[in-house]
Amino acid sequence: QVQLVESGGGLVQAGGSLSLSCAASGRTITTYYMAWFRQAPGKEREFVAGISWGAGRTNYADSVKGRFTISRDNAKNTVYLQMNNLKPEDTAVYYCSATSRSTLERFWGQGTLVTVSS
Repeated sequence: QVQLVESGGGLVQAGGSLSLSCAASGRTITTYYMAWFRQAPGKEREFVAGISWGAGRTNYADSVKGRFTISRDNAKNTVYLQMNNLKPEDTAVYYCSATSRSTLERFWGQGTLVTVSS
């Protein structure tokens, strides 16, 4: 079973940048589809970005396209989310997820809080 730990959250002013990390342990992320989700207060958890285990094909929510970049470093067993031109509406707890290629079981990290001030 894979364990996930997010880091890099914090307080940033609108227009600024922040980089999140998701460190995986227990299993190699090469066998998982990795993704970032976020949940703002009083709202449902929503998909932000994902990256495949093979060729590294990526997907993004329309709200973050052109601003966020998901990447994967297999050697470090870590997934990143580079967030640029942040907006107050990006404020949320950001969660890392790993979906097993073989079983489709999904695992979650504990989340890291990103607060964007105006």
